[in-house]
Amino acid sequence: MNDLRELYQELIIDHSRSPRNHGKLPQANLEARGHNPLCGDEIEMEVLRKADGVLESIGFTATACAICTASASIMTETLKGKEEKIARAIFADFHAKVTGEDSAAYPDELMKLEVFTGVKDYPSRVKCATLAWHTLIQALSGDPREASTE
Repeated sequence: MNDLRELYQELIIDHSRSPRNHGKLPQANLEARGHNPLCGDEIEMEVLRKADGVLESIGFTATACAICTASASIMTETLKGKEEKIARAIFADFHAKVTGEDSAAYPDELMKLEVFTGVKDYPSRVKCATLAWHTLIQALSGDPREASTE
């Protein structure tokens, strides 16, 4: 179990230090801002959603902790190229797992998300892990309000 925990920590550190899809997305047609007032994490999410509902590109910028940044990075990798309805279903599954409502294993193609299941034991960290996801859903919904973990 210790080896698995170390592997998860390494993955979070890697995505935090070298986040994927980090930066402005000039061709974005959806955007949202998110804020976690508990710890001060701030994120901007930009999405290029095609007419058929496919999330062609997802980019983000953040001033955030390692968990929030890694979650945004892994989320963008996971959801890029997926249909919006699939992205929303993955969000629901992710949220249920990090809050401890669901303990079922992820399917193989979503195993990277498993690194965040340990945050369920730390409620303040759940907010860090889910901020990017809430912000993406806010962008997809077209809601101009800032996404929040509260």
